[in-house]
Amino acid sequence: MGKMGNKGGVGVRLVFHNTTFIFVNCHLAAHVEEFERRNQDYNDICSRMLFKDFGSPIHISQHDVVFWLGDLNYRISEISCDDVKQMLNKNAFNKLFEFDQLNNQMRNQKVFHNFTEGQINFLPTYKYDTGTDDWDSSEKGRAPAWCDRILYKGSCIEQLEYRNHMKLKISDHKPVSSIFNVQVKTTDQKKYKKVYEDVIRQLDRLENEFLPQVTLTKLDFIFNDVMFMEEQSQSLEVINSGQVPVQFEFINKLEDRSYCKPWLKVEPSMCFIMPGDKVEVQLIASVDKATAAPLNAGEKMEDILILHLDGGKDFFITVSGNYIPSCFGASIEALVRMHGPIREIPQDLLFEMERDPQNSMKSVEAQFQAFDIPKEIWMLVDHLFRYATKVNNLFNQGGLHTELLQIRDCLDTGVPDEMPGSVYSVAEALLIFIEALREPVIPYAYYNKCLDCANNFVLCKQVLLQIPRSHRNVFKYLTAFTRELLLYPQENKLDGKTLATLFGELFLRTPPGQENASNRRQAAQQIARKKATFVYNFIINEYDE
Repeated sequence: MGKMGNKGGVGVRLVFHNTTFIFVNCHLAAHVEEFERRNQDYNDICSRMLFKDFGSPIHISQHDVVFWLGDLNYRISEISCDDVKQMLNKNAFNKLFEFDQLNNQMRNQKVFHNFTEGQINFLPTYKYDTGTDDWDSSEKGRAPAWCDRILYKGSCIEQLEYRNHMKLKISDHKPVSSIFNVQVKTTDQKKYKKVYEDVIRQLDRLENEFLPQVTLTKLDFIFNDVMFMEEQSQSLEVINSGQVPVQFEFINKLEDRSYCKPWLKVEPSMCFIMPGDKVEVQLIASVDKATAAPLNAGEKMEDILILHLDGGKDFFITVSGNYIPSCFGASIEALVRMHGPIREIPQDLLFEMERDPQNSMKSVEAQFQAFDIPKEIWMLVDHLFRYATKVNNLFNQGGLHTELLQIRDCLDTGVPDEMPGSVYSVAEALLIFIEALREPVIPYAYYNKCLDCANNFVLCKQVLLQIPRSHRNVFKYLTAFTRELLLYPQENKLDGKTLATLFGELFLRTPPGQENASNRRQAAQQIARKKATFVYNFIINEYDE
C-alpha cells in the first residue's frame, strides 16, 4: 500500500467455495477533532488497497463479503466528558450513540457506504487506565468513546453477537468481538461441468454463423479545462448487439508501448459481455506529477483509442481536451522568469518558454530580472519555515487532497494571499512540486557525475558549480531549509539521513531510459545510497559559492 504516516490498514482476502471474503483491519487518525482526517484515511485505504496477483487488480468493494474492524478512532463529540459518563451510568447507550462521530458520518454518507454495524449494547472501549476498568484519570481526561468497531457489508450475513471484553486490561482500549452467520455460494461441479460443456458446444456451432458485434454510445470524447491532480471522467457504454458473447480490449497502436497516453486511463481496459448485456467503460483524464511537464510545454491532449473485438473489427475512439497549465510540472528556468502567476502568462509564450527558455526570454529579461529561485518554491518553503519547523511527522503525514488543490490554485493564480491548508498539505505540495519539475533540481545531464562523486564533498561542490545557476540556487535554498529543520530534532523528529534520503530521490531523479538498468534490488539500493550521500554532504555542511 505504501506509507500513510503511522496510520493505515491491512487486508486479507480469501475465497470460500464461490464467495469472496475480505477482512480489513485499520488504525485511523486520532484526536476528537480529526474526524475528517479519519474519513480521508478510510478513502485512502479503499483506493490504495489492491490485490494485484489475480489479473486485473481487485478492490475492497469487489468482494462479496467485507468485514472491516479496528481502532477507527471515531469519538463522542459535542457533549462534555461528564455528560458522557453520566449517560453511561444510566446505560443510556442509544441516546449517547446520537453523538457518536462514526454513526453521524455514516448517516451523512461520508464513509462506509452500505456498511452495517450491529447495535451497541456495551460500554465504550476507550479510554481506560491501563490495568483497570476505570475511565482515563490522566490530565487530558479523555472522554469515553467507542473507538474500536466491527462493520460488515454483503448479503446473507447475520450478526449473532457484538460485545466488548472488559476482562482484558493490558491496554487503554477494551477489545471487541463479533460472531456472524454467513451464507456462501456453492457450485455443483457436475452440473457446472455439464453446463460448461453445453455452452462450449453451442459456441462451436455459432462460431461459423455469427461474428461479434457491439454498439458504442460515443466515439468522440472532449475533456474541457483539465487541471493538475484533478481527475475528469466520462462514460462509454459498450453494448453487445450481436448474438454471441463478445470480448473486447483496448490495444496498442503501432510502436506504442501503451494503448493510451499517460494522462489517460481506461477502466476496464478489457471485458467480456454476453448477448444483450452492456458494460460501462470509464475514460479518465488525470494529469499528475509524471505527466504534467509535456502538457505545460504545449503537448496537445489528443489520443486515439483502438477498441478491438476478439474475432471482430476495431473501433477508433478519439479523445481530446485542453489542459490548464500549472506551475506544477513547469521548468525551473521558466518559473524564475515569471514575475506573476502562471495563469497570467499567455499560453503561447508559456509554451515557448518551456521549449526554449533561453532564447524565448530575451525580450522578457529586457523588462525585468529573473528571480533567483521560483517564487512558488519560496512561498511553500517560507510557509513551512514560519509555521512547521517544529511540527512532528512533517513529511510522513500526507495532506488532504482538497487542500492540495487549494494550494495549487493559490500558486497558479496568486489568490488568496495567504497559503491555504494545513502544514502537512503544504509539505506534501512541496514534495509534489519538486518531483513534478520538468527537469529535476539536479538536471539529468549531471546525474551520473553526482553519483560518481557522492563520497567526496569537494568533488560534489565542483559538480554543483557546473549546473545552471537557477537549479543551483534551488538546491542551495532547499538544503538550507533542511538545515533549519535540523535545529529542532526533538520537536520534529527529523534527522539528516532521513531528509537526505527523501530529498535525494527528488533532487536526483533517474534519467529516462536508465530506469530498467537500476531495477535489480541491490543496484537500486546502491544508487539510492549514493543519492542520499550526495545530498547529505550539503545538509550537514553549509555551502556558499
